[in-house]
Amino acid sequence: MASTGDPVCRLCRREGERLYLKGARCYGKKCPFSKPDMPVPPGQHGHGRQAKLSNYGIQLREKQKLRRIYVLREKQFHNYVLEANRRTGVTGENLLQILEMRLDNVIYRLGFSASRLQARQFVGHGHVKVNGRQVDIPSYMVRPGDKVEIAEKSRKIAPLQDAVKTAQLSRVPEWLRVNHDQMAGEVLEAPSRQQIDTDVEEALIVEFYSR
Repeated sequence: MASTGDPVCRLCRREGERLYLKGARCYGKKCPFSKPDMPVPPGQHGHGRQAKLSNYGIQLREKQKLRRIYVLREKQFHNYVLEANRRTGVTGENLLQILEMRLDNVIYRLGFSASRLQARQFVGHGHVKVNGRQVDIPSYMVRPGDKVEIAEKSRKIAPLQDAVKTAQLSRVPEWLRVNHDQMAGEVLEAPSRQQIDTDVEEALIVEFYSR
């Protein structure tokens, strides 16, 4: 599992915004962003006067934010950037599409997990099937027409049940179709940029790797 080893709240503080790495728990009273004062960056220098970021610094922060949202290590993230650049079309939009089509992200988007990190655990533990076959690789790339479901023997797991109950109150992206009762879904199409709600300026990330 890709993990920086840092507490997730520390990562959110570093980026200056909620990254929702804990799912619904990010709205709890313990979240630094639930306090009146804006959380300062972690570390001994976080409480001092914040220097104005250079263009490079702005690009770096945007890259780190996106990488942390999808819980990826640098090498893997960089490989996705290279793949996005090889594809036709806009590189930044290609990158977001690749990240969205990862199996762990699809599980999260369907509402079968509270966070992408939890979705990665479900996939890695063998609770997920794609087109009727068990897939335990979180980075597996789904394709339009793929059927994704929670294995029948795993559907009574408490975290899964809790995630589905919460998901029934939220909206599933247009490029997916879901049946919460059966804990199954389908990938209808590859998402367009307008269908991806990730708050990031992907052009800055492309510029960062173009240096």
